[in-house]
Amino acid sequence: MPTRHNAFITGAGRNIGRAVALELARRGVNVALNGSRDRAACEAVAAAAAGFGVETAVLIGDVGDAAAAKRLAAEALARFGTIDILVNNAAIRPHQGFLDISDADWQRVIDVDLNAAMQFARAFLPGMCAQGWGRIVNFTGLNAIMGNPEGAHISAAKHGVWGLTKALAREFGPHGVTVNAISPGPIAADGEDLRSPRRAAAIARIPLGRQGSPAEIAAVCGMLCSEEGAYVSGQMIAVSGAGVT
Repeated sequence: MPTRHNAFITGAGRNIGRAVALELARRGVNVALNGSRDRAACEAVAAAAAGFGVETAVLIGDVGDAAAAKRLAAEALARFGTIDILVNNAAIRPHQGFLDISDADWQRVIDVDLNAAMQFARAFLPGMCAQGWGRIVNFTGLNAIMGNPEGAHISAAKHGVWGLTKALAREFGPHGVTVNAISPGPIAADGEDLRSPRRAAAIARIPLGRQGSPAEIAAVCGMLCSEEGAYVSGQMIAVSGAGVT
């Protein structure tokens, strides 16, 4: 096991991805931060993470493009030598009725929400296996897993992520690698209108009576990526205030 772990986090410029990056940095993990376009946001997260005394890298690119994903993985490995913690957080969630989803729309969601997780796992698992230690955390979503109206492509992709999680946990557990999924409930996000009817309805269904914070999601992710999480694998953990949709 390396003396200091190295993490690669997709969608790290804001919200949950940013919180995960800072939580891992607080735990002494070096962080490679991926964003699709907003370098300034990722640089700001990197500066905050560096305050914990860790090394950082900002890697900008579209994870939904297979060639770009391969390039990003290669850059992360060139920067840190190994990546032993992978957090697949990046996702897109367009609201579209099923009959309105074009072939291109469908493929784009599958590429970003599912295929990117596969690409990065395939890139980093050999190194994890070689050192006998690794952590992969994939993000799913309660609405998607329950079946999301106006989001069939999202539900299909996130079910695929859950299947990938279970399969990789079983295949790579013997190599010291744990693979888990986190399914967040409604989370306070940057720039979100908390008064919207959609958000108010979601909060009304949460037994704890409030939406969660990115830091609360990141705390669970940090545990799964730590030594304390070594016997948790192949699980989907709902961080949802006991809400189910």
